[in-house]
Amino acid sequence: MTETDLVSRVAHSTGLSHSEAARVVTDVVAYFAEPVEEFVRRRHASLQTYGMRNPEIFAQIGAELARRVVAPPELSERQLRRIVYG
Repeated sequence: MTETDLVSRVAHSTGLSHSEAARVVTDVVAYFAEPVEEFVRRRHASLQTYGMRNPEIFAQIGAELARRVVAPPELSERQLRRIVYG
């Protein structure tokens, strides 16, 4: 399936215009194209703003990574910590 086919399918199945469907597809593709390191840093910062502590954060991030369409190899808490803090 090409991106054009996907845009047409989204437009047809949702009732969105072709341009709206194209924006949705572009946003979804960009979300899943985000490198693991950027995802981990972004989610860590976001979850910290809600008062979560690192053990909870790293457990949640690990679970979220496992559910991604193309999941990266499982990362340990130590590996996640190194991504965030260097």
